[in-house]
Amino acid sequence: KEQMVLFLNRRGHSTFVMCRDCGYVVQCPHCDISLTYHKMNHRLKCHYCSYEENMPTECPACQSTYIRFFGTGTQKVEEEITKLFPEARVIRMDVDTTSRKGMHEKLLKAFGEEKADILLGTQMIAKGLDFPKVTLVGVLTADTMLHLPDFRASEKTYQLLTQVSGRAGRHELPGEVVIQTYTPEHYSIELAKNQQYDVFFDQEMQMRRTRQYPPYYYVVLVTVSHPELLKAVQVTEKIASYLRTHCSQQTMVLGPVASAIPRIKDRYRYQCMIKYKREPNLKNVLKMVNEHYQAEMQKELQISIDFNPTMLM
Repeated sequence: KEQMVLFLNRRGHSTFVMCRDCGYVVQCPHCDISLTYHKMNHRLKCHYCSYEENMPTECPACQSTYIRFFGTGTQKVEEEITKLFPEARVIRMDVDTTSRKGMHEKLLKAFGEEKADILLGTQMIAKGLDFPKVTLVGVLTADTMLHLPDFRASEKTYQLLTQVSGRAGRHELPGEVVIQTYTPEHYSIELAKNQQYDVFFDQEMQMRRTRQYPPYYYVVLVTVSHPELLKAVQVTEKIASYLRTHCSQQTMVLGPVASAIPRIKDRYRYQCMIKYKREPNLKNVLKMVNEHYQAEMQKELQISIDFNPTMLM
């Protein structure tokens, strides 16, 4: 009997809950992000600060009971599989099912022993797995990462699709991969489908060169966070101004701007980005910034300096 792997890089049941009468979306009180619905315990959770609350029976804003779920997570996919294929045995692997010690290995062992027909999971099932009976791989909403504010978004999408696709047909049985996407024309998806690595590399490098990103330029991300919004903005503005004054004209300082998620754990986050090919003064300038704010950083202020960041969130 053959098996399949189904990949969705989003845990939970629904990605947000909204009132259809007034449009209110249930948000985390500590982060600027919507709460994710987890059906197993009928709770709303924040995946950034771990805040939880009960699922409301009526809208907190207008008291309407017309509350609906939107978006799809692994729990919802598991639920739909069970409805469509009641005879199929499903193993779900995400942070919620593997948090207990030894569960990760236990679930993989069960799938390897063919105690399930479908392995459904998040990024943790994307690479390194080798099951002879897996002949079908499905990737749901493959373009999710393309919409992140990250210059590596195309590279990460291509890499993930290539890794996930490699789970099918690794032995004697032929394999098939089905990719669900809203942007099939995007070069990272099209070239991953056709396994054209060289073409992808050339196109990605052309984009990086045009937009002055690595490997043609170095990038440093400075992130300032503070419980007070005004303080976070002021410090980031001062740092950006100091960098522009003390670095060479060839060095670009972009920002400050609010982070993609402006508030996490009751801390407001602002960023500025430095792009350069050669800047001999940069390390000394950043050292001076650190020293200037040393006393405040022992209290509420946090300054993160990330050379060649892998995420711009």
